[in-house]
Amino acid sequence: MTITLALDAMGGDRAPGIVLDAALAALQQHPALNLILVGHEDMLRDELARRNAASDPRLRIHHASEVVAMDESPALALRGKKDSSMRVAINLVRDGTAQACISAGNTGALMATAKFVLKTLPGIDRPAICAMLPTSQGHTHMLDLGANVECSAEHLLQFAVMGSVLASAVDNNPNPRVGLLNVGAEAIKGNDTVKAAARLLETSPINYIGYVEGDDIYKGVADVVVCDGFVGNVALKASEGVAKMITGHMRESFKRNLFTKLAALIALPVLNSLKQRFDPRRYNGASLLGLQGIVVKSHGGADAYSFGYAINTAIHEVEQDVPNRIDSQLEALLAQR
Repeated sequence: MTITLALDAMGGDRAPGIVLDAALAALQQHPALNLILVGHEDMLRDELARRNAASDPRLRIHHASEVVAMDESPALALRGKKDSSMRVAINLVRDGTAQACISAGNTGALMATAKFVLKTLPGIDRPAICAMLPTSQGHTHMLDLGANVECSAEHLLQFAVMGSVLASAVDNNPNPRVGLLNVGAEAIKGNDTVKAAARLLETSPINYIGYVEGDDIYKGVADVVVCDGFVGNVALKASEGVAKMITGHMRESFKRNLFTKLAALIALPVLNSLKQRFDPRRYNGASLLGLQGIVVKSHGGADAYSFGYAINTAIHEVEQDVPNRIDSQLEALLAQR
């Protein structure tokens, strides 16, 4: 299966260098992959020439004259920068030239532009940001992570369906467990929206396992964790902060004196194993679910290794035809209600 992806080569803190490095590595790993680099043509050609890759037939450039800044207003970017690398890359998906778009650019602008250009699937009111998080059992898919700070019970039901389909598709899991994030596991806990969402989920065809608490996210009790974007983003950023704090304290402790440095050498194989398993770069690539097309958001500060995982996420979603699978599941849900 030949796959063509559009890369926003100008989006992110370290563009275009890391995007090009990731693109070249991805082409080596995936023989059936074609990539379109979207951005300033002259700059991209110069960067490719430095890497001796200017003549690769599976890598081509599509010129875009504008760039969306990381701190730019999504509304202004949508209205005022119609030839931005982000907008043009999404247009290529809409037109069928590419099967998916990957960008490390401004998250708000990417969501607004993708929703405007690609439109949402029938039955979906709002797209959601979904990402994989590591757990003691492997990983879980969590959504929404910031696109929708206020949600209704119906929105949370839609997120659950989308997350369930994604987990089923990319993990080859026929019956993923879906949990609703709450302040407690008891039925009496939670606000009115969460309680109403729970009632909807209990009568839906997905494998709903009930409420999960914050500490359950990393225990692996659910394959999909559903919440509104406000709660999801706070949980994600808090988790990232804790991970950085622990890593920093470990470095300081091992560097304290000669004996701790020797202990670090002895513990190095274990530390390297932990680093490999929980390396956040391996979980880069958040899916914008609910659109009539595939859009993957890379972390703005991603390096080439990390951006490569975002490319892999897009490849898996294309191979599994995720938007159409979500559409079919929603159609079955609506027919049942």
